[in-house]
Amino acid sequence: MTTTIAPPPFETTPKTRKVRSTGVNKPPNKIAMIIGSVVIVTVFIVPYLIMFFGSLKTQAEITQIPPVYFGENFLFKNYITMWSSDVEPFRGLLATVVISVFATLVVLLAATPAAYYLARFKFPGKLAFLFLVLITQMLQPTVLAVGLFREMLQLGLNDTWIAMILINGAFNLAFAIWIMQAFFASVPKEVDEAAVLDGASKLQVMFMVSLPLVWPGIVTAIIFVFVSAWNEYAAASVIMTTNNKQPLTVSLPRFFGLYTAEWQYVFGVSIVAIVPVVILFALIEKRLIGGLTAGAVK
Repeated sequence: MTTTIAPPPFETTPKTRKVRSTGVNKPPNKIAMIIGSVVIVTVFIVPYLIMFFGSLKTQAEITQIPPVYFGENFLFKNYITMWSSDVEPFRGLLATVVISVFATLVVLLAATPAAYYLARFKFPGKLAFLFLVLITQMLQPTVLAVGLFREMLQLGLNDTWIAMILINGAFNLAFAIWIMQAFFASVPKEVDEAAVLDGASKLQVMFMVSLPLVWPGIVTAIIFVFVSAWNEYAAASVIMTTNNKQPLTVSLPRFFGLYTAEWQYVFGVSIVAIVPVVILFALIEKRLIGGLTAGAVK
């Protein structure tokens, strides 16, 4: 008797369905990214282009109605003659550089040990101290300008660069402490303990072990403190009363007279004042981005 074996059932492989990626997995639209980038760059770059081309015009061309976007000739000599004007922009630029650099150094010298101690040690009232440090960031020189004037007058520092260095340092100290404290806290304590076991002192641990590991945070603090001191106007307009001692933010409006305004020089000096900040950003761009994004992903 022969037995027939039933054929195996016909197997069908399931069809793979194409699933559209959505949300974070969706690939970006390159065309939209390009258009968006061009729009953003245009919005930010146009004011600087207007200033640059305005600095190469005559005063009559700038005030002409309807406006002329490009002058008949590019007057690069405006960048030479503006230095010999009564405003003396070179003195203002020198004052701005000195105040910004030394204010940044003061902040780093004070904020580095304070941030390290806050990150590494516990003490009574630590949270309250951090809260008070944060509150000081809410106080702006505009509100305290009169009080700062009287204080510097009593200290004999009124109308001096030292006064502006101390003021800019004080108003930017809170931000530097907060951001550097977060970076010091991200370094494992075992690193410090290993250095202590090797015979390093606390100062050596801070400067030789922990400090090199938190350079992105330090660079971030440097750039923000420097730019804040560079652009400070309210306190400087009250404290600095002598023309040849005033920073550029205060001396620049002196190009505006009672009946006329030398806009070509205003634009020229503004362009020159932007250059040091742009150079600083270009030099430390990578470390700045690393400092801003550090801690986003563990």
